[in-house]
Amino acid sequence: MWRPGYFDAIHASPPCQDWSQLHRNYGAPEHGTGWLLYATLKRLRAQPLPWVVENVVGAPLPSAFVLCGASFGLGASGLDLNRHRKFETSFPMLAPPCQHRPGLTIGVYGHGTNKWHRIKLGRNLRKAEMREAMGIDWMTHAELTQAIPPAYTQFIGEQLLAALEEVAA
Repeated sequence: MWRPGYFDAIHASPPCQDWSQLHRNYGAPEHGTGWLLYATLKRLRAQPLPWVVENVVGAPLPSAFVLCGASFGLGASGLDLNRHRKFETSFPMLAPPCQHRPGLTIGVYGHGTNKWHRIKLGRNLRKAEMREAMGIDWMTHAELTQAIPPAYTQFIGEQLLAALEEVAA
């Protein structure tokens, strides 16, 4: 149960399916109206703790910055992880620029390997490649498709800790 003073910061990742480009491109069934992202932001903005909200490119996060897997050296089989995610924070952040090489990317999403990646690689992606690309060695395929690379969380967490130390000083 949440109690005032119990947490130092909050990191939220509301479901992204309503904002996903894949959802719009492939005619997936509607998941909702995106209300949970709006409700999450409203609650976070009304309280004093530092916070982070994550979602996909396409989500209405006007003050967000984007992180790319390649900026953290993520990828597999000579390809860069093109996993753009938006982050909005209540504290100042500096983010590295996108570093993926156009045409030399790997994606970890969906229920299989999309046609573009199959043509590029001449085969389906292996679960080991997906795990390597994400920097995660313990998840199933389904879990990997929904995950945030730990490198993103570490990067933001380090800056969050610095912000908390500044407030405490």
